[in-house]
Amino acid sequence: MFSARKLSGVFRAIRFHHFRSHSVSRASPNLTFVPACLPPDPAEVEELQHFVSNSKRLFVMTGAGISTESGIPDYRSEGVGLYARTDRRPVQHAEFVRSASARQRYWARNFVGWPQFSSHQPNTAHLVLRDWEKLGKLHWLVTQNVDALHTKAGSQRMTELHGCTHRVFCLACGDRILRSELQEHFEALNPTWKAEAFGVAPDGDVFLTDEQVRSFQVPACRKCGGILKPDVTFFGDTVSQEKVSFVHQRLAESDSMLVAGSSMQVYSGYRFALAAREKKLPIAVLNIGPTRLDHFASLKLNSRCGELLPLIVAQDPTR
Repeated sequence: MFSARKLSGVFRAIRFHHFRSHSVSRASPNLTFVPACLPPDPAEVEELQHFVSNSKRLFVMTGAGISTESGIPDYRSEGVGLYARTDRRPVQHAEFVRSASARQRYWARNFVGWPQFSSHQPNTAHLVLRDWEKLGKLHWLVTQNVDALHTKAGSQRMTELHGCTHRVFCLACGDRILRSELQEHFEALNPTWKAEAFGVAPDGDVFLTDEQVRSFQVPACRKCGGILKPDVTFFGDTVSQEKVSFVHQRLAESDSMLVAGSSMQVYSGYRFALAAREKKLPIAVLNIGPTRLDHFASLKLNSRCGELLPLIVAQDPTR
């Protein structure tokens, strides 16, 4: 078991967030990037209800599929994911670190996409998980997303496994800055630069031509002049061992695992499902389409997170 003091000193240092928990209205879902699926079957609702009711310390892992109903696309969904719609691929860690032109391209596209990406709000699924936490049902939440929607919803017992786009840090000195503040620096350096974006990606990226990118100016670290990077784990990079160990500890304290909105194709998240299987924990998967867990999950449900989760009644496990 971990203390509140340890949580404050270790976990919050990892998150470095600037949001405050606040009331979020339950708006209608945005289905633009949600794969087609049937409404929840009553039998599925009953099965998930039984799973949640039997859990007293639920460990939840979420992926991009939980945020598609907020208008943010995922990578792999059939027909609507980034990989299905375009031949674009996210920036690789090594490319970003080594190439000034790659950083210029990334930040130009991110600059254009930031106002829209940062305005996305939590959907019903995020709010349900927040409510489960308040009830004491949800022991710990791990999200693979970098969109900060769980934080906006008010979740606190949470680890952002791959970081968060709302934070930026210097690769040389470690100085940190909010992404919203960096937007102002971009605007000051590029007062006449304009670009019309087409398309949108899961990490706030948009699609620009090489000609549009060429004249974009990228600021350096305000303290040492080093390279600024979003506080996210790019493809090709690894999650810190400190964070991995922290999540394993939270999983060890849990009695079941729910995966929501993830195909679990990325090993950084998949390893925790393997650990849950090793511990013989019941595992439920809620995701539209196949996942890497389907052959060993206790329960697989093919529904929208924002449609099925609100149908589940969670009660205080201490009562």
